[in-house]
Amino acid sequence: MGTILSQNTNGRNRSTANNRLEEMIGITPENLANAPLEAIAEAIRPAGMYNQRSRVLKKVSEEVLERFSGTLDGVVKKPFPEAREDLMSLPGVGPKTADVVLMFVVGSRIVPVDRHIFRISERLGIVPEKASYDDVRGALEEVSPPDRREDIHVFLIRFGRETCKARSPRCYDCFIEDLCSYPVKNAGPG
Repeated sequence: MGTILSQNTNGRNRSTANNRLEEMIGITPENLANAPLEAIAEAIRPAGMYNQRSRVLKKVSEEVLERFSGTLDGVVKKPFPEAREDLMSLPGVGPKTADVVLMFVVGSRIVPVDRHIFRISERLGIVPEKASYDDVRGALEEVSPPDRREDIHVFLIRFGRETCKARSPRCYDCFIEDLCSYPVKNAGPG
């Protein structure tokens, strides 16, 4: 549920929404499936898109109850491809969300790809423009040691937020600027 709440929002807002959801409703499939949509929406309001997210959280909870007997424990114990497929069969769960769950909860040695990692991979020429999610993930996993993939994921997100930004990248402050093929170099601050 926390991973769904983290989609397209910052960590602070996700944490606030997650804490409110726990306090106001309780984060269990039973509680969320039985809670009124309005109550879920109010609890997760800080995360943004609360009307849409509340429907997704409720539907996911209902499906976890119906299809997986109320727990994903059996799903995450499956081999990676099967676990990922089962997770992605849930509403609002795409490859990134499934991969984040499998990396942080189960310890799968993968590199989940978010918008920052896409951008950095394209700018550095690791993948061509418009590469697919799985192409980016595969390319990064091919060149990274399995025991460092979580670190790589976290570092690349931070690097994308602080230095290799979508708008006004800080090329002047980049320690790998000489390796970058990005055509628009930012000359300096201000």
